[in-house]
Amino acid sequence: MEQTIFIDVLASLQKFFVGYIPAAVLGSFIGYLIGINGTVYQIFRRIFQLPHSIPPIALLPIMLLVFRESEPAAIIVIFIGTLWTVIINTAIGMRHFHRQNNNFRVAIFHLFHALKVGVWVAWFTVIAIEMLIGPKGLGFLAWNAYKAGNTTYIIQAILYIGIIGSLLDQFLDVIGYLLSQIVADGKKSAE
Repeated sequence: MEQTIFIDVLASLQKFFVGYIPAAVLGSFIGYLIGINGTVYQIFRRIFQLPHSIPPIALLPIMLLVFRESEPAAIIVIFIGTLWTVIINTAIGMRHFHRQNNNFRVAIFHLFHALKVGVWVAWFTVIAIEMLIGPKGLGFLAWNAYKAGNTTYIIQAILYIGIIGSLLDQFLDVIGYLLSQIVADGKKSAE
């Protein structure tokens, strides 16, 4: 069982990172560009609200039709869901940054908030996709345990899902805190 869970953990994390990282990088860049100008922000905020309002999992049937294989379809769904989330939250953060006299600590806080929301969207999407189409991963493990009536495996899968999600969130908290401290120390030394 432990070997199976380890393989399922790796499968879930692989989908997560392959979908999340490019979306986080691209979404942060696009969100920054949109957020630096108030007029551009007002226009794109409304345009991007529509795709952002579609739950990523709803895109899965279309992506399965387009890609015909579950792995690339899953990764694209994770990427798209994360992308809109990071774009919108980064753009909002940039507006706060400008309103507070270009305070970099505010920018870092909002950027990492955007990345954390993106983590939760991506992680939720990974687990939901695995429950629907498998063929491996923590979501698939939990769903198969449910179908087999194995409560122990369901609880173990849920614990792993929660622990990994929490660790990803905590990792971004630590990095964001360290960056904000570096910025604060840089300001003190510049004065």
